[in-house]
Amino acid sequence: MTAIQLATTDSLPGQRIVASLGIARGTAIRTRHVIHDIVESLRNLFGAELDHYVKMLAEAREQALDRLRDDARRLGANAVVGLRFEFSRIPGGAAEVFVYGTAVRVEPTAG
Repeated sequence: MTAIQLATTDSLPGQRIVASLGIARGTAIRTRHVIHDIVESLRNLFGAELDHYVKMLAEAREQALDRLRDDARRLGANAVVGLRFEFSRIPGGAAEVFVYGTAVRVEPTAG
């Protein structure tokens, strides 16, 4: 499997963009769990970190990034630049993580 370089910047150090292939995207949607919601609500009363939600969003971010990489490979890219994350709440207690960027083909710069 081809490694996909990711960058929030518009370029990669030591690389030059030789082709822009379009938008690569990935998404993940996670729902809350009633029992975890009760526990997290109690933890919230005391100002504690909401561990279940932190873990849930971290897993969703990684899944969205995996899907972005798959989409970039499908487009023939070996990198994605201009990477951005968006988060949204979906009615019914779900959260969406959406990640997107420009799929590109890069080559090392001469030098």
